[in-house]
Amino acid sequence: MRVALFLTCVNDTLYPDTGRAVVRLLGRLGVDVDFPLAQTCCGQAHYNTGYRHETEPLARHHAEVFGEYDAIVTPSGSCAAMVRELYPRLGERARAEGRGEELAGVLAPVVPKTYELTEFLVDVLGVTDVGAVYPHKVTYHPTCHGLRSLGLGDRPRRLLEAVRGLELVELPGADECCGFGGTFAVKNAGVSAAMGADKMRNAESTGAEVLCAADNSCLMHLGGTMSRAGSVVRPVHIAEILASTEEEPAR
Repeated sequence: MRVALFLTCVNDTLYPDTGRAVVRLLGRLGVDVDFPLAQTCCGQAHYNTGYRHETEPLARHHAEVFGEYDAIVTPSGSCAAMVRELYPRLGERARAEGRGEELAGVLAPVVPKTYELTEFLVDVLGVTDVGAVYPHKVTYHPTCHGLRSLGLGDRPRRLLEAVRGLELVELPGADECCGFGGTFAVKNAGVSAAMGADKMRNAESTGAEVLCAADNSCLMHLGGTMSRAGSVVRPVHIAEILASTEEEPAR
């Protein structure tokens, strides 16, 4: 099986250690991972801001870069949801506007082959115990795209529960949005900050050392909120926890 890492532009620019963690983790499980150097933004930010036509060339490029692979794995629920949910809509809208069938045909092959990391581990590889060691108290925030768009369900929790040394504690209000929402945080800064503060207080109430999620965009928002408030809780992507071993502890 040919597997590609779709790192996403946020991770590539700000959180490259998450991408390295995915490669270490999958390599430990016997999966060789390619990293196509031609990958760029999937177009999510453009699409969500209303620039649908400007999104189309980015989506086309993404499909051309990743189309040859059997599986495309990303450590981002929001970007996985962009491909799985919104690429088909892009194709259908182009067809409805009389611009032909071609775009839908280009995008279609990557849609069923795109997996958020925890989906790939549980559904494709069939594992929940990935051999990780992480001796910390952790609470898990299920991000909106993972919870509502992808339906990740208990996959992340099952993976975390199998990590040796990890104490997983329930996050109050876990299913509530953290307030990031991409450009929502810019256009509605006050509301976004208040939602982030609520999520931070809920995380602090658990006594956890670490707030874990499967999307660094949400962790960026929450990490900034916690840093400004002087919180002792730190944000860590689930890939970095699952890649952690006694020999290679999480950075």
